[in-house]
Amino acid sequence: MISKQQIKFIQSLKIKKYRQQYRAFIAEGEKIVPEMLQSSVPVLGLYALPDWIQQHTALLKRHNCLHIVQEITDGELNKISSLETPNCVLAIGSIAPQLPDDTVLQQQLCLVLDDIKDPGNLGTIIRTADWFGIPYVFCSPECVDVFNPKVVQSAMGSLFRVKVFYQPLPSLLQNYRHGPVFGALLNGLNAYTTPIQAPALLVVGSESHGISGEVLPHIQQAITIPRRGGAESLNAAVATGILCALALRR
Repeated sequence: MISKQQIKFIQSLKIKKYRQQYRAFIAEGEKIVPEMLQSSVPVLGLYALPDWIQQHTALLKRHNCLHIVQEITDGELNKISSLETPNCVLAIGSIAPQLPDDTVLQQQLCLVLDDIKDPGNLGTIIRTADWFGIPYVFCSPECVDVFNPKVVQSAMGSLFRVKVFYQPLPSLLQNYRHGPVFGALLNGLNAYTTPIQAPALLVVGSESHGISGEVLPHIQQAITIPRRGGAESLNAAVATGILCALALRR
């Protein structure tokens, strides 16, 4: 039986300041938790329904996690879950500080996100980066927290393979020396005919405001996805997916 203290602790991790205080976050679901177990992310606790534990005993033994597993009821899962429809298992992961590897930056295309506040968009962008083999995503401090439960959920396990860093973007872009800095803007070169080759940084702004004024001076090459219809803008995650596909088609 899960204690009231444990329930209070897990519920607190739905709030950013407590995730930062405890350096921990929530991951939920039959798809995401097994991926977390197989990643390098330290798992601090795992709460699951009896059937899930029975079905995944071999996985838990393989990753030496049985000692942190706690069997819970449907009612207890409802109390700690962030989902409208709780999904069998919830894990607590440790947030470990990390730094980007400069040798990776010298070789790869990496994404830079300016003021992306929607959790679904950030999670989808991380999942897109994982699909295209993009190792790093850099976020402005104004972006939504990557460990927000909605971001973790929409990233669908890709969060455990793509590294996400938060830092002021002007200094990042100003000090980047490995390749060009591309920016997704409405007025730029045609993205279909403009090569985006690694190493490079690709900056994507928010759907509502685009790339911010403090970041714009550091954009070396503006690119745009040509518009043929009447939509005012593209969803940030959709635009990122299109640009990643164009960049890595060669």
